[in-house]
Amino acid sequence: MNATGMQCPADLRKDELIVLGHGSGGKLSAELVRKVFLPALSNPILDRLNDGAELNLDAGRIAFTTDSFVVNPLRFPGGDIGSLAVNGTINDLAVIGAQPLGLSAAFILEEGFPIAELRDIVESIRDASRQAAVPIIAADTKVVERGKADGMFITTSGFGIIPSGLELGPERAMPGDAVLVSGPIGDHGIAVMSAREGLRFETTVVSDCAALHGLAATMIATGGKVRCMRDATRGGVATVINELAASSGVEIIIDEPAVPARDAVRAACEILGLDPLYVACEGRLVAIVDPADADRILAAMRRHPLGEGACRIGAVTRKHNPRVLLRTAFGPTRLLDLLPGDQLPRIC
Repeated sequence: MNATGMQCPADLRKDELIVLGHGSGGKLSAELVRKVFLPALSNPILDRLNDGAELNLDAGRIAFTTDSFVVNPLRFPGGDIGSLAVNGTINDLAVIGAQPLGLSAAFILEEGFPIAELRDIVESIRDASRQAAVPIIAADTKVVERGKADGMFITTSGFGIIPSGLELGPERAMPGDAVLVSGPIGDHGIAVMSAREGLRFETTVVSDCAALHGLAATMIATGGKVRCMRDATRGGVATVINELAASSGVEIIIDEPAVPARDAVRAACEILGLDPLYVACEGRLVAIVDPADADRILAAMRRHPLGEGACRIGAVTRKHNPRVLLRTAFGPTRLLDLLPGDQLPRIC
């Protein structure tokens, strides 16, 4: 965010709305920065209000990622677009073995958006950032005309350091390797859908939105051979495993009865005609690991709060035949392919 050292106007009123002038780079922009963003996100790096962040780092491999978030609705059981943006970007770093160090956040705001709601979402970003111990160190805001942004879009970028000697990647998968998932699947997609459509189930489904870098570090710290990891977001576990199979050139078989999902998620999927394997998560990872180390890695995952429901759900079977097969609860095996489109659009 760019802001001058000018005196700020009076405090923003609770009923005030975003206007195009908030994106002008002038007085209103400076007011928004100082009255909404800095009180929530303040830290020594961001407070300098430079165009870029400066950090002193020890030598090492730097990891970088970026993502945009357009979830509808902005709030859902278990989270909102703010916590989703923080955790989603941290997770993209975590699954390549990086320790996240800092995030940037860019906000596209729609004219007429309530500033009180903006403040709540920025505070959610602050809370998620603090819980993960990964600060927001740079940010930007733009405002577009009414009707152009569904209230708010957020783009977050993040960087981190990959420890020396750590090598992860789908090309490392080998026949016999175990496929693990860190917990029950489909929570996030069903939570967003229930909020969007006003659906009510006997048990409230809450998004699994969470930062996974601690869990990933715990798995790596076992010393077991973790071949690769992915966070299962859009397209769910089935899509992630298909991507890994294609990237590594291996065949993977998934044991359907071993795949964990909450009863409420399975019931919701039956009502909506969805397959839980394709429903998005925002706090679950899939890992391919050496079979000799699988039990040790699973035990470590289950000791972590975000891995208590971790399970072994399948195996790599052979090379040079990239596909995913599903061994069903009734015995037969079928192809588990990519879907032609999103089951649930606008969930992240």
